[in-house]
Amino acid sequence: MADKDKARQLFKEGMVEFLDQNYGNSIETLSRAIELDPNHKLALMSRGTGYMKMDRAEDAKADFGRVIEIDPEYPRAYHLRGLAHESAGDPNGALHDFNRAIELDPEYGSAYYSRANLHAKLGEEILATEDIKTATTLTEVNIETFANDNNIWRSQHMKLEEMGIADTFDR
Repeated sequence: MADKDKARQLFKEGMVEFLDQNYGNSIETLSRAIELDPNHKLALMSRGTGYMKMDRAEDAKADFGRVIEIDPEYPRAYHLRGLAHESAGDPNGALHDFNRAIELDPEYGSAYYSRANLHAKLGEEILATEDIKTATTLTEVNIETFANDNNIWRSQHMKLEEMGIADTFDR
């Protein structure tokens, strides 16, 4: 089996451990996957998240930083590294990374929410309120978009049912 194939298999195994909340085992398995494929973004992100779950913020920051080296335009890596900075007691680093995540993806509601929490901790109530409003608006838009997409699918499916092409049991 090629290294990348083995790395993919180990990634899957590591994720099963992660989902079972066996973070130590998950980190160990994901580390083996990363040894085989040092640029495996998802394995690095997942291992970093496992480190966060185990209160190992410095290790998490290193993994998220590695992902940023691989893909400097990946907003989620900045967001998660921001959470690691915050956990490590570095609000300036956290704010910088939350801002970068939002700059890369202005519709990234979770980054606004995290930044709002940080602003609140820092006593910056006006900024916290602005970010919470933005996060709430983005959440409402996402829910509405999902509902509309589902309604469009349903409407199209009902038209096909009327034409005798689709079955009502397929809904």
